Formats: sequence, C-alpha cells, structure tokens
Amino acid sequence: MAKAFFRLQKFLRRTQFLLFFLTAAYLMAGSLLLLQRTRLVIQQGSRGTSANQALLVPDGMAGVGTVDPRMLQNPRPGPRLLVGMDALQEPALDQQHSPRWLMSRNSELRQLRRRWFHRFISDQEPMQIAGFKARKHTAEHKGTYMGCFSDDSRERTLKGAVFYDLRKMTVSHCQEACAERAYTYAGLAYGAECYCGNRLPATASKPEECNSECKGEKGSLCGGVDRLSVYRVEELRAGARRRRNVIYRGCFRAPENLTDTFPASLIQPNLTVEMCSEFCSKKEFPLAVIRGRECHCGYPTGRFPLHDGADGQLCSGVHDEGKYCLVYQTPVQDTRCTDRKFLTTKSKVFVALSSFPGAGNTWARHLIEHATGYYTGSYYFDGALYNKGFKGEKDHWRSRRTICVKTHESGKTEIEMFDSAILLIRNPYKSLMAEFNRKYAGHLGYAADRTWKSKEWPDFVNSYASWWASHVLDWLKYGKRLLIIHYEDLKQSLIPKLKEMVEFLNMTVTEDRLLCVENNREGNFKRSGAKQKDFEPFTQEMKDLINRYILTVDEALRGRNFSGLPREYVPR
Repeated sequence: MAKAFFRLQKFLRRTQFLLFFLTAAYLMAGSLLLLQRTRLVIQQGSRGTSANQALLVPDGMAGVGTVDPRMLQNPRPGPRLLVGMDALQEPALDQQHSPRWLMSRNSELRQLRRRWFHRFISDQEPMQIAGFKARKHTAEHKGTYMGCFSDDSRERTLKGAVFYDLRKMTVSHCQEACAERAYTYAGLAYGAECYCGNRLPATASKPEECNSECKGEKGSLCGGVDRLSVYRVEELRAGARRRRNVIYRGCFRAPENLTDTFPASLIQPNLTVEMCSEFCSKKEFPLAVIRGRECHCGYPTGRFPLHDGADGQLCSGVHDEGKYCLVYQTPVQDTRCTDRKFLTTKSKVFVALSSFPGAGNTWARHLIEHATGYYTGSYYFDGALYNKGFKGEKDHWRSRRTICVKTHESGKTEIEMFDSAILLIRNPYKSLMAEFNRKYAGHLGYAADRTWKSKEWPDFVNSYASWWASHVLDWLKYGKRLLIIHYEDLKQSLIPKLKEMVEFLNMTVTEDRLLCVENNREGNFKRSGAKQKDFEPFTQEMKDLINRYILTVDEALRGRNFSGLPREYVPR
C-alpha cells in the first residue's frame, strides 16, 4: 500500500511540473505571436515609398527630388492626384495604390499611434510618481505661514504668477516657484493651485476654511475652495535662483497721456532699469516703462499695444524730446487672462480642434483657453497636460462643457461626430520632428541623437508622413464647417489669427484680453530653444516622399477654395 501511494505521489509531482512547463510555454508562444503581429503592422506601415507608400501625385511629379516652388502657387491638376474629394474623379488604379488602400492603411496607423500614445503615458506615470516619492521625503516647509485668506477668480488675492500641478503640488514647490520670481507671498488653493503676489488683504479668513490637502504631500494643507494658504517667502529670495531676469521689450512711442495709460508711476533722479523694475514688480505689473526720470507701470493695452517698435536710438534721450520710452518685461505674470472655467451650459455646437500630432495643438489650446476664459477638451487623456492646468483633459470629450475638443483623429466616422472644426496645419518637416521628440522625450524634451540615427526615425517618417497628408484630406472631405489655420501664420500674426479662431467659436473677447494672451503667448509646453543637430535628419528619399505629400495637400486646399499652403512649406 505504501509503495502504491509513493508511486502515485511521484506521478502527480511529475504531472504538476509538466502542466507548469506547458503553461509557461503557451504564454511565451502567445507573447511571441503578439510581438510578431505588432512588428508586421509596423513593417507594413514602414515599407519603401515607391510602391506602397507615396500618395499619388500629378503626372510628371513622381520621383521628383526637388520641387519647383512655383508648383505651390499654381499646381497642375492631373488625373493621378489622390485627394478624396467628391468633385474629383477617381481613376481606375492598381488596388495597392488606391484611395481605399490609403484610408485602410492609415486607419491601421491611427490604431498603432493610439497604442504608442497610451504606452508612452503609462510608462511616464510610474516614473513621475517615483520621482515625486523621492522628493517628498526631502521637502521642507520654508517661509512664514501668514494664514488663510479668501480668494475670488474674478479678483485674485495674489495677482502675480499662477501655476498648476494637479497631482504633485506641495507647499515647498509653490514657495520656491514664487521666490524664484521675486515675489513676497506664495498662496495655495484647491490643493493644487499656486498663486504669487506682493500684497495681502488686511483681514484673514477662518483657519479651518483652508482644509484641502496638497495633491502631492499628504498631511499638508494647500488652501481650500476660494481660500488661500499664504506663506511669506521673502527670506527665500536671497538664495533663490532667478529663473528669468527683466526682459527688454524695445523702444516705443509714448502714449499722449502716460498718467491715464499707466496706473502706477514713480519719478526718481538717476533712475535705473533695476529700480523701475523692482518698483513695478512690487506693484504687481508686468511692464516697466522708462521715460527719462519717470518710471511707469502697467499692462499692454489698446493705447499701448507694443506692436510698432521704434528705432532704439530714438530712446537715447538726445533727440527724443520725451516722445519715446523704453519698455521692459518684469518677472510679474500678466494675469488678466489666466482665469478659466467650464461652460455653464452645454455647447450647442460641437467643435473640434484638429491637427496632425506635433502641429502645435497644445499651444493653440493654451491660446484659446486664455482668450475665451473656457477650458478646451481632449479626445484623449494626457496626464502631463492635466497636471499643468488643462483641466478639460479629465472631462469626457463629449460632455460639451468645453469650448472645443482636441483630436488627431481622421476618418469619416470620427470627423462627422463634430459640427465644425478648426483645422491646424503645420509644415510636415517640423511636425514630424516635433512628434518624434514628444514620442521619445515627452512634451518638453528632445530625442537623443542616437535615436534619430537609429531605424526608429526612418520607420517613423515612412509611417507618419502619409498620415500628415491623409489627415488634412479626410477633414477637407468629411468636415462640415472648417476654419483652416496654419501654425506659421498663427505664430507670426497671433492677434489677427486668434481673433479668427475666437469668432469661429462664436465668442466675443476684449482687446485687452487678447493683448494679455499675446503677453503670455508661450505657455508651459514650449521646448526651450531650438536644439540644433550636426546632421540632416531627412534623407533625400524622405524629402521626395514628403514633398509629394505637400503638393497633394496644397492642391486639395485650393480645390476647396482655401488658400494654399504657406510659402514656408516649399520643399527643401
């Protein structure tokens, strides 16, 4: 009996090991199959341009390396142009080169990009959380606690700079940010918002009304609803690294009545730029204006818009006769346009803010939000954007509580969900590089040189270049009401183009608010400087491919009675 039991036990142990081994082999085989399928999709979207890739172009243009700039001004229509417009005849084509093939292929690419996007976000979050935990234990509360004060979005208690960090805000983070900008006080509200300023009201609120825990620091209070936990940080300013100095804006013709134009002024013998800037900073004004011994503080306004600069020699004081003045930007932020909220009633018109990735969609959202005072939504959820104040990221994209909705989608179904759209277009060379940087280094980083020189970059261009073209073509075909905005035009003529966008959204804003947006035009998601490369990232084959797409999109725009692509798009 004992021997039989021992044999049974030995058999079961072997069976258990065998089952474990088979299960592991099954899982490994499934993983390899999944990886192989993903690789196949990437390879299908990354294959050579001549047979599988290029959009069809006007006759005579295939294989062109350098395109005549005149072709952009007066492109010749041809029977092989792939536009996807109802007004154009689609000739019988090889199935591999047909519009249906392009649409199907780019649908696969959109799905692939979604997986890339969500994988990138999920990879970033643990890194951010780990970094925060490492800093959390070293954070110390500095400065002097002044108390709990009331705050109103229409009339801020602290009128200086404003910062958001909806997941990682701490008392120290806010204090250091305000100290770096030479402010005296730092105030925290809603557990995630930081406000800076130099003046406090005479009376404080009840201490228990500041009851919101800091999003990034358990056990610490960061204000409350319409309440600020305020710290005095002046003692930190001496050791704080000044993130930005006073910026020279230029020489401008002085308004006729400086006293009426500027709310604060100072007359001082031997006046210096530092003296005037310090005076205006304490008064919480973003502009310091110097005319002789006079120092004036204020904002850009209709009377003084800072649009028409004069020759700097006119401000030398020799021949100006008091007609010209020097203008400097102080460390104080212009906060006349920083208040934002959700729509109080659901929008009747569902508006998309559509662009190819890397075309400046986040920057356009920053401009729209500050111009209108309302949040923009997103078809996706980007935690990095949400943390920095884009609260519409977390709102459901179909809630209609936002002024417009960011999307990179194309295709008939996705487009026809919207009643109208602002279509933002950027030079594909710039867009591809910007999106590649974001994909491999986040919103503010730059991809490493070794990544640019690896096979990832040519695969990316081959996959994404056709998407740049098909994105515009789809919106031209299926969009119900479109406003075309070129990124380069918006950058060069911000106020006129922003007015077009605001009017398209059926909003009315004041000139002073638009001037405030112009004064805060950069936003929080602009890469610092232009990182120059010591090599050309685009090969001749890549240029030939992208140039054909540029011509195709240019002709499609003209076919719909829109202006063609800017001259800056002329292929290099």
